[in-house]
Amino acid sequence: MSTIFANIKYLLAPSLILVTLAGVIAGGMLSWIGVALLGVGVIVDTILRKQASSSMHKEDGTTKASPTFQNMVMYLMLPVFVLLQLALAWRVYGFMTGVPVEITATWFGLIPVYSGITSLDLIGAVLSTGIFAGIGIIYGHELSHCKGFAFIISRMTMGLSGSAHFCYAHVYNHHLELASEDDPATAPRGRTIYGHYLLSYLGQSKFVFNMEKERLSRMGVPFISWQNRWIRGYMMSVPSAVLFFMAGGWIGIAALATVWVISNFELEALNYLEHYGLIRVKDQPIDYRHNWDNNTLFTSWFFIEIGRQADHHDRGETHFWELENVGAPNTGWGYFTIFALALVPPLWHWYMRKRLANLGRKIRNS
Repeated sequence: MSTIFANIKYLLAPSLILVTLAGVIAGGMLSWIGVALLGVGVIVDTILRKQASSSMHKEDGTTKASPTFQNMVMYLMLPVFVLLQLALAWRVYGFMTGVPVEITATWFGLIPVYSGITSLDLIGAVLSTGIFAGIGIIYGHELSHCKGFAFIISRMTMGLSGSAHFCYAHVYNHHLELASEDDPATAPRGRTIYGHYLLSYLGQSKFVFNMEKERLSRMGVPFISWQNRWIRGYMMSVPSAVLFFMAGGWIGIAALATVWVISNFELEALNYLEHYGLIRVKDQPIDYRHNWDNNTLFTSWFFIEIGRQADHHDRGETHFWELENVGAPNTGWGYFTIFALALVPPLWHWYMRKRLANLGRKIRNS
């Protein structure tokens, strides 16, 4: 039983993504279900402060999780995210062509399915899609630490949100320069989550730009080349732009841009929450104290253990289901809760000042 639970508990996020997809397809008030689920997530994560089990291993040292099952789920999330974009594009097309807003069917005899969509519910569909498209981060992140086919899936997943550059920047910049001034993904003390958004996104993109410029120069290949992985990454986002332009012209592009803004905000929010205010002298070893861990039940299951940052940065190629709680600094609440706090900068800075001060005292006394 424990082995079965060790695998199915990580189906929380995929299940809610599918619920959001169904809501966009059904239309009406259900278009807003992704927004509602975000609010529910904050409430549940705040209430469930219980810490997740520290080990995912059996007594003989083997993992309780099934690598085949977990990898299959991650790979299948790519077509699910594609379907989510297709569903929203279909809704945009129906809105732009004036499809009547009528109930054409019911699911299970209870849930009405609408043919068209109102402008208000279209906003809900866009916001819901953006919120749960952003959850692709956790799968894109996990697979970015793999090679070959898995890395390609990672790039394609992140490309759906216009951020395929993340895969190279995360592995070759963030993991090497964590908590130093050369890591754009680490937020210094005093920076707001809003200020961090663009600085981190553009900084990581700039890193890959320069990395490819130097690499291609050594190879004697022009920068404008199909071998340029920075360019190829953004080309992965072109099909989405074409799809939404065909669906609704510039209104469609605006819908897609909103999805991208929201999903990338979530990406950079995770970077912000994971390392805010932590400092490492460049070229000094990366330690557990350069990460804020989050190990509450809801965060651990929903974000597939991405909150075990300290062990992840110590063992970067270790799969999420094998990560351990290593006793690193902890913000005390799950990601949903501290994300809500970070949205109000004065409240966030007040909350974190005490934790940073306590961490500083522990370091000085160690």
